[in-house]
Amino acid sequence: MAFDGITICSLTKEFNAKLSGGRINKIAQPEKDELLLTIKTKEGQTRLLLSVNPSLPLAYITDNNKQSPLTAPNFCMLLRKHLNNGRIICVKQPGLERIIDIEIEHLDEMGDLCKKHLIIELMGKHSNIIFTDDNDRIIDSIKRINASVSSVREVLPGLTYFIPNTTDKLNALNTSKEEFINNVCTKNIPLAKAIYTTYTGFSPSVSEELCYGSGLSGDLNAADIDDDYKIHIASVFCNFVEDIKDGNFTPCIAYINNVPKEYFVSSPASYNTESIKHFPSTSNMLESFYAEKNSLTRIHQRSGDLRQIINTNLERNYKKYDLQSRQLEDTKNRDKFKLYGELLTAYAYEIISGSSECTVNNYYTGEDITIPLDKDLSPMENSRKYYEKYNKQKRTYEALIEQVVATKTEIDQLESIKTSLEIATAYEDLVQIKEELVTYGFIKNKGPVKGRSEKAKSKPFHYLSSDGIDIFVGKNNIQNEELTFKFANGNDYWFHAKDMPGSHVIVKVGNAPLPDSTYEDAAKLAAYYSKGRDMEKVEVDYVEKKFVKKVPGAPLGFVIYNTNYSMNIAPDISGLILLNE
Repeated sequence: MAFDGITICSLTKEFNAKLSGGRINKIAQPEKDELLLTIKTKEGQTRLLLSVNPSLPLAYITDNNKQSPLTAPNFCMLLRKHLNNGRIICVKQPGLERIIDIEIEHLDEMGDLCKKHLIIELMGKHSNIIFTDDNDRIIDSIKRINASVSSVREVLPGLTYFIPNTTDKLNALNTSKEEFINNVCTKNIPLAKAIYTTYTGFSPSVSEELCYGSGLSGDLNAADIDDDYKIHIASVFCNFVEDIKDGNFTPCIAYINNVPKEYFVSSPASYNTESIKHFPSTSNMLESFYAEKNSLTRIHQRSGDLRQIINTNLERNYKKYDLQSRQLEDTKNRDKFKLYGELLTAYAYEIISGSSECTVNNYYTGEDITIPLDKDLSPMENSRKYYEKYNKQKRTYEALIEQVVATKTEIDQLESIKTSLEIATAYEDLVQIKEELVTYGFIKNKGPVKGRSEKAKSKPFHYLSSDGIDIFVGKNNIQNEELTFKFANGNDYWFHAKDMPGSHVIVKVGNAPLPDSTYEDAAKLAAYYSKGRDMEKVEVDYVEKKFVKKVPGAPLGFVIYNTNYSMNIAPDISGLILLNE
């Protein structure tokens, strides 16, 4: 869900409830486009984060502090001069605009009580924090906007503050069913688009949810909807608006396979309830959502060097494998050359010198065979020539077959490490992956691997099946090896995606037989933590661990097994409980 007017409406309600009456104790500007206000309320001290970063504008209440620069920026100093010890009167939102207006009263230099406004505009690249007096005169802003930057509105000290109307959208808080039908259901565009282009504060994701909740497709042309459905979607819309007016918000995050996908301030209809996590406040939800997102982003960034090493080696090995395969293909006629040499030796006395070919009987099959000849050579010289070709191709084949196997093994290992990199969730996971790359020579060993002492902190995923049975998933080949050959017992069950890189999954059997649902849960995990996680279905092999054997001389995590069972299953683990990261 976008940081739209409806999200800001829920934040405004929360800010009013928690911050009204509180006094501003400290003002900091940790970043050039971010403020952190420390506010003392009746319940205690809290902090309000206001960020107008163009790529991620945010506002939420938090308990976390941030380090500030030694020298405060000018805008921060100005706010400290006017607003230190100021009391928050109220927090407002004009209509459903992406704007938060914090009204603050304080004593001026003469000791008189006066009011100021801290206006936070959360509008993507146009986001800004603007400080005004009670007459809407701009005192200053965290970003000054002159005429060369914007032809719509200047934001400079001394000018009058106003909200520019550039989209001519309607205020949903003042609409009725009839107005909705007239304004939305007459447009020849998709229904979801008709909603968010008509009303302020509605993002595409909220509009899609409204359509889904009403049983209609958001792609359906708004003007083509039957009259009964027009009335129905209008009722759904107006009921939703009434919930906004009443402050009925249920902040939550929708997860797909334990990864945060979207956040909402009202329960979404398009997600299963098992994949929804509810939060006590919108601030908690936003902080959690972006913390998890940022964590995954940071891991992806920190793994960039490892990813490049793996991709470079994979590209080199794939080219080498293709070349070796083509060379191996060229040796497939070696036995034919041996046969030609043998037949020419046997029938040399019958062949006329100077011939360009000869037809002789192949005494192995009883059929005649035509052999090309070099007419400048004698039959015996042609025979020796074919034997030389045979011997050369035989030597080439024997050398290549080993090289091809070695190259394919290296490719499989690199693909396996690449899959491990995709499922890494912490820095300690990257340490183990780097350790494997060093061990097998993909990275030159320049002494102890940085962070090696921390590798014990990286542990396999620990899931609980729907029947309450423990399932463990290796994050990389080091963990796969330890899980299968050190942790698992002989009668535990072992799962793995068939014929593709992936995690070893161990189900701790105990003394009781496994329910069918646990088999399916383990197979889902094996499918998800594999190269096939984006496929509709993945074939998964499973067998008792005692039938899984280590391949002598093979890289970590490579095994062989027999008498296995298989199942095709979708890589969807959204209903499973993850007990650790």
